[in-house]
Amino acid sequence: MALLRHCLPRDDGFYMPAEWAPHQQTWMLWPHRPDNWRLGAKPAQKAFVQVAQAIAAFEPVTVGVMGRQFEYASMQLEHPNIRVVELSSDDAWVRDTGPTFVINTQGQLRGIDWGFNAWGGMQSGLYFPWDKDEKVAAKILGIERCDRYETVDFILEGGAIHVDGEGTLLTTEECLLNPNRNPHMDRTAIETRLAEMLNIERIIWLPYGLHNDETDGHIDNFCCFIEPAHVLLAWTDDPQDPNYTRCRAAEDRLTAVQDARGRQIIITHMPLPGPIHATLEECESVETLQRSQKRDPSIRLAGSYINFLMVNGGVVAPAFGDEQDAVAREILQQCFPDRKIVMVPGREILLGGGNIHCITQQQPAA
Repeated sequence: MALLRHCLPRDDGFYMPAEWAPHQQTWMLWPHRPDNWRLGAKPAQKAFVQVAQAIAAFEPVTVGVMGRQFEYASMQLEHPNIRVVELSSDDAWVRDTGPTFVINTQGQLRGIDWGFNAWGGMQSGLYFPWDKDEKVAAKILGIERCDRYETVDFILEGGAIHVDGEGTLLTTEECLLNPNRNPHMDRTAIETRLAEMLNIERIIWLPYGLHNDETDGHIDNFCCFIEPAHVLLAWTDDPQDPNYTRCRAAEDRLTAVQDARGRQIIITHMPLPGPIHATLEECESVETLQRSQKRDPSIRLAGSYINFLMVNGGVVAPAFGDEQDAVAREILQQCFPDRKIVMVPGREILLGGGNIHCITQQQPAA
């Protein structure tokens, strides 16, 4: 595995493919933080097992597990299409701590190791320390014997970006322009870095992500490409919902721009569930440690059906026991007529701050 510190994927002919491109496998990490997951993370672990098994019906899954939980996790994850490897981490958000894989037209695979500061560093990060999470990408690329691009001076989480594989990237100003990530860079510098690393030509900046999103408005919880020039956008028609203006601001921005190939963007609305809140019992069963994220039943959770994963031949999406679950399934089936839609319980993952897309990272077929 070579460290490509002074090389750029764009110059080497590598680009980030769309999520619907064929996968070699999906990566996950095992949840274990008692100050983020309730009851010592046991309910979250059960939820992660359900997600891993759902994905394994379509493609291989590799789950990285802390050494002290390796034997237990291996028993829970026993499945012919699931591999368990020992890999230490601070938490389980592999979308944000793992590598972003890039490919070229010759079928070669490499990975980008972004800087990570727990969604805000010492200014507003969600936990400290995060040194193990900083090393997750390099460890995954080492396991896969994959050459690694390193961005030592640029913070980025995988959940902050979505691409169409044809030169267009989606993100939010709320996240990428937040001074708690890259205060030394302005919009132009960030655009240049993304173009160099992901080989994209156009960035569509949405103003905001979802209300109360702990990640400062990650795009993968709000809006995503489902095919070239076609996005699925979280939506509410309730003027009293704090997401009402956010959704309309996004739609205004999307209708005013074209993608990298000059196409108008088609927008399909996906209703929001909820509002969803943690119960007092759920909040009290999360340990309180120094610099850990506060859990409070008065805080609305950023639940969203957009937080799904496309897999080979399928889509694995969260369900919340909400009346909108069936509506979301129908919309996903209409958007992906050739894919099987599988919905798995997402509440436990949401209680920790994210959902299915946040806890997975696809590795493109090479």
